[in-house]
Amino acid sequence: MFDLIVLGGGPAGYLAAERAGAAGMSVCLFEKRALGGVCLNEGCIPSKTLLHSAKLYDYTKTDKYGVTAPQAGYDHAAVIARKDRVVKANVAGIEAKLKKHGVTVVREAAALEGRAEGGFRVGGRVGRQVLLATGSEPVLPPIEGIEQALTNREILDVKTAPKTLAVIGGGIIGLEMASVFNSIGTKVTVYEMLDKIAGPMDREISKMLQKIYEKKGVTFVLGARVRSVGALGAEMTLCSVGRRAVTEGIGLETLGVATDRGAVVTDGQMRTNVPGVYAAGDCNGKSMLAHTAYREAETAVNTMLGRRDRMEYDAIPSVLYTNPEAAGCGETLETARAKGYEAREVKLSMRHSGRFVAENEGADGLCKLVLLGQRLLGVHMLGNPCSEIISTASLAMGREVPVEALKKIIFPHPTVGEILRETLFEA
Repeated sequence: MFDLIVLGGGPAGYLAAERAGAAGMSVCLFEKRALGGVCLNEGCIPSKTLLHSAKLYDYTKTDKYGVTAPQAGYDHAAVIARKDRVVKANVAGIEAKLKKHGVTVVREAAALEGRAEGGFRVGGRVGRQVLLATGSEPVLPPIEGIEQALTNREILDVKTAPKTLAVIGGGIIGLEMASVFNSIGTKVTVYEMLDKIAGPMDREISKMLQKIYEKKGVTFVLGARVRSVGALGAEMTLCSVGRRAVTEGIGLETLGVATDRGAVVTDGQMRTNVPGVYAAGDCNGKSMLAHTAYREAETAVNTMLGRRDRMEYDAIPSVLYTNPEAAGCGETLETARAKGYEAREVKLSMRHSGRFVAENEGADGLCKLVLLGQRLLGVHMLGNPCSEIISTASLAMGREVPVEALKKIIFPHPTVGEILRETLFEA
């Protein structure tokens, strides 16, 4: 009998197995495809590999930094081959960590089979506790010809860039792929059902990002309801309208595990309504981000070990890795006021950072803070490299550090991160 059986080898699953194994628990992990899940194999890591190559190519097309590369070329097949090597190396690293901590990895699909003496039966094994970490899958809307469209899985393996690309959905996945293909010469059109791109991102920053990409040649069709893939007239179509929890076919009914709109219901310790059964990552539908899954996994394992812990969702950062990057954490002014807060916002151009001006010729960006008295409710940014800065905001919000204390933080100079401190003094 195992102390813990984990269903799914994505970020929540493999990290939970690693942490539990390191704590001395006997762990069995089932993964039907590849360790690392969607994030490592079909999402976070491979997309960032492509985005990095595209960004490098962007630099070769300008002389505004005093450096020219007139003979620079771009080989998409070679970029895809490098992406595969990066993924392989990361998967190998996960395998090594699981082996180090004595985790038994079973490379096959499995489901809850019911109760067993002292625990639960899963895939022919028995465990005292179970962690559901089955992840999510792309939503395919009822659009004529949708079977012809690519999802995030297939778009990352395309070896020849199309001349035209239609992107259905202007969220994170759609915009990042639009960024990649726009940089390498594809004519991109983004169709978004809402009146703005980038989902819950701050509206002003969303509009700024849209204008930047319109200048680069991307066409945006907002308030769009696509009825036929063929009607888009593109050589290739990407469908990226969202994701849903994978909870069907994993035996939830055998134990009566509660779900809500297809996602497993969990509390602050990642416990389901069935004692001994936990759920973390995309399958609980709370925050479909890999870094959220990591923290949820740790919370679940700590609870199993009797350590006090609780998952908090108020200060989880989100990043859009386009060029330029955009990032946000916490409330926007719009969402804060909708919740009844008498909040205010202060903002400052990223050009108030000397490092930003030095490294982003002719560019502009924005740092925006949402405040409630001395409390920081949200931080939203546009400009490189805000992905490396937003965690500072997340830490400050999560620890509820008051504004006056934040003003005393000494940032290294020159760094773009200083913009956080400078914006605070606009309050």
